Amino acid sequence: MFDRLQAVEDRYEKLNELLSDPEIINDPEKLREYSKEQSDIDETVQTYREYKEICQQYEDAKAMLDEKLDAEMREMVKEELDELGESKEALEARLKILLIPKDPNDDKNVIMEIRGAAGGEEAALFAGNLYRMYSRYAEAKGWKTEVIEAHSTGLGGYKEIIFMINGKGAYSKLKFENGAHRVQRVPETESGGRIHTSTATVACLPEAEDVEVDVHEKDIRVDTFASSGPGGQSVNTTMSAVRLTHLPTGIVVSCQDEKSQIKNKEKAMKVLRARIYDKFQQEAQAEYDQQRKSAVGSGDRSERIRTYNFPQNRVTDHRIGLTIQKLDQILEGKLDEIIDALVLEDQSRKLENENNG
Repeated sequence: MFDRLQAVEDRYEKLNELLSDPEIINDPEKLREYSKEQSDIDETVQTYREYKEICQQYEDAKAMLDEKLDAEMREMVKEELDELGESKEALEARLKILLIPKDPNDDKNVIMEIRGAAGGEEAALFAGNLYRMYSRYAEAKGWKTEVIEAHSTGLGGYKEIIFMINGKGAYSKLKFENGAHRVQRVPETESGGRIHTSTATVACLPEAEDVEVDVHEKDIRVDTFASSGPGGQSVNTTMSAVRLTHLPTGIVVSCQDEKSQIKNKEKAMKVLRARIYDKFQQEAQAEYDQQRKSAVGSGDRSERIRTYNFPQNRVTDHRIGLTIQKLDQILEGKLDEIIDALVLEDQSRKLENENNG
């Protein structure tokens, strides 16, 4: 482990030299590449340096115990050793996690797709609750949310809503949201006061850059149509809505949120690229050794991952057996407790695989 850490620190120093080289400074592509590489290992290097400093302080304190000290001073040195020992252990544990190979998508923006599933109008209303929850969470993180496509219902829910969240590290936090989300509550439309169970599905895709997905114009069929509002009525007479069909994969994306056909096409292309990238990733994941998959879940859209129980103000994440009695707060976007627990579980499993591998 320490050989690997030393190699990372050496590379960091080499990158410092490269980033001061006039030749690199005048090459925007290389400058961006090396800056990103340095940024990616910065936390590991700073933690390793802190660890080495603590180790030195620990050895110095140990050496003091060999000297002739009065009882009070000896006690103080022992206390310091205990504190330094705890810091050393904590930093070692952190360094093990930092050395786990990073998901290359973690820093990316995300495209989220929420659809009302089983439960009709109530499922659509729940899809609306989920969209609001993620929007609030993004807002608290300082990220920007942008709707790409929405099919709303008369009562304020969504049959489907597709939106983008722009923010560094958005995918690292939201990638565990893939799956079926179940709600248990008395619907507003229910006069008898009976609890109903409905579901909505969430897909979280990393935004794909042009270099990652080779999408050729000749492989895309572009159709334009007049955009429509709730109930299907035409809301304008211009053909501003755009539908893109990727012929090799059969993936179809439409966008009518903007009044401009060009803007709708740009937004639709972002979703199309992300879905194609996701399809390739899913296929690669299917070939991956089943035993080394994360316990947090396969990302299968049909997997029921979480239940939101309104009568008991309870949320349960079934993958890690976590139950929290704060449904009202979670629906306001206070998702950190759940997301942090999922990230920790994922890191622990990867660490276990690293040790066993």
